[in-house]
Amino acid sequence: MNPISWHSMPFGADVQADKKVRFRLLAPKANSVDVSLNVCGERQILAMTALEDGWFEATTDQAAPGDTYSYRINGEIFVPDPASRFQSDEVHGCSQIVDPKSFFWSDVDWYGRPWEDSVIYELHIGCFTPEGSFEAASAKLKYLAELGVTAVQLMPVAQFPGRWNWGYDGVLPFAVEARYGTHDDLKRLIQAAHELQLMVFIDVVYNHFGPEGNYLHTYAPSFFTDRHKTPWGDGINFDGAGSHWVRQFFIHNALYWIEEYHVDGLRLDAVHAILDNSMPSFLEELADTIQQTAGFERQIHLVLENDANSARYLARDSKGRVVRFAAQWNDDFHHAFHVLLTGETNGYYCDYTDDPVGLVGRCLTEGFAYQGQASTYRNGVLRGEPSRQLPPTAFVNFLQNHDQIGNRALGERITALAEPDAIRAAAAILLVAPSPPLIFMGEEWGSRDPFVYFCDFEPDLMERVCAGRRQEFGLFSESADASSGIAIPDPSDSFESCCLNWELALAPEAGRWRNWYTELLALRSREIVPRLRGVCGDMATFARWGVSGLHMSWKLGDGSVLSMLTNLGNDIVATSNLPEGRFLYMFPSNLDLAQSPFNFPAWSVVWFLAEQAPS
Repeated sequence: MNPISWHSMPFGADVQADKKVRFRLLAPKANSVDVSLNVCGERQILAMTALEDGWFEATTDQAAPGDTYSYRINGEIFVPDPASRFQSDEVHGCSQIVDPKSFFWSDVDWYGRPWEDSVIYELHIGCFTPEGSFEAASAKLKYLAELGVTAVQLMPVAQFPGRWNWGYDGVLPFAVEARYGTHDDLKRLIQAAHELQLMVFIDVVYNHFGPEGNYLHTYAPSFFTDRHKTPWGDGINFDGAGSHWVRQFFIHNALYWIEEYHVDGLRLDAVHAILDNSMPSFLEELADTIQQTAGFERQIHLVLENDANSARYLARDSKGRVVRFAAQWNDDFHHAFHVLLTGETNGYYCDYTDDPVGLVGRCLTEGFAYQGQASTYRNGVLRGEPSRQLPPTAFVNFLQNHDQIGNRALGERITALAEPDAIRAAAAILLVAPSPPLIFMGEEWGSRDPFVYFCDFEPDLMERVCAGRRQEFGLFSESADASSGIAIPDPSDSFESCCLNWELALAPEAGRWRNWYTELLALRSREIVPRLRGVCGDMATFARWGVSGLHMSWKLGDGSVLSMLTNLGNDIVATSNLPEGRFLYMFPSNLDLAQSPFNFPAWSVVWFLAEQAPS
């Protein structure tokens, strides 16, 4: 890669080769736009020229990197640059001129890693370390590499309102959140990750803007449409009049993170809420553009969150290569396992209560549990598309992530809800099975730190958010007895309780958890990952035995067959037939495979591998 990297955009503040700065804003509703410059403590107003299609532009030699600016609309309201690279003063304040060409990259020999290598570790920069910064997170990268992680996934790092936020309420998608550090601090984190052979993915939000600090309605209402409704209000206009530059705004954002920050992939939040009737769709145009530009230089991976289970986005070509999107977060896997581990049946878990063992088997061998079946939780709506034709690498599986912990009223982790041996059995499946596993920060040491929803908006909005939380969950958590008097945490005062307690990670029990995760991930790296290249769909099976027993097998890319026997229940189940191949791993570790019939105790797992037959 080039040691000097930047992404050229048709909007925003651009430091040009002659050191002049060009400002460009799309403001079709504005009669006039000025640049308000803050240079050496003095404000200068620079009129912008109106161009076609609602664009305004100005170029000046009176500004330089580090200076701040805003746009003045119709001589009245001052707004930040929606394409700001950095905010010096919150989402309502001035943007800062940044010259990305001033950063010298040392990862010029980094070309990424194959998707099949992925072991993903999701973290929130603000909560991952006591300092809550890019710099502090950088110091933990060696720890993650030694654990066996190959990809660090950052929850959204774009500028958000207030002191803290999950990141999904961002309003300036090009600006790095200043509380975490500078744009160069994030680049140094990514560069350090690459030195350790770690990929870095960033979570991006293209389905809505946050509720505070978004000024686009004022001067560019064509960004939104009332033809589509989302949980956050009017949809973003991806398919109507004026949608070309809306699509380009987000496509450039994706390319910006890839080219200017050297990220290895993007996780696209809740794409089922990107409502778009166009052909090609925005998602298709986005993926095609990335693959045709940055994707030729190094390996770039796009991952979806999609409640609709749209298998078509995950298609492979005739040689098994990714066409557009590498994978999707598989909520079905989590939900089925959560029902097994906890017995909870409220909310969307009601869709997984009839046969959670069978649904786990289906997820591991066919991808989605819901491939067109009616969803009780969604009032009978048919959900999903057939996915058996897809390889297991098209599905990211997990037992924990920010949503599935944080969307609970009290933010409990699975370690606070289920028995340790049951969790260990589930993890022994998650970390060895062919699908890429995702680990949520602290999971590897059995952390019980909660991760509740937190945000910090202006007072009136904050009051409405708190009222909405109370309405959503009632007066008490679904996991707490109403008589206990445990109230739903206030999102404006919950941040500190969500920060990882690294002192607890030093405890002996935490060490045993971490060593066990390290052992499983080493097994995965040694025995499974080298065989995943070329793995196909429709090459896996599962069979039931007893009430809670599963026998699963996958034909891998090198022709070998990976098999697993597991008992996902509390009663002993027996079998007389063990799979062919050599033994890889068992939990618990004291199982006697020589006995016949073989009795599987509660929550047990055994893995086997049959090598490719000689040709």
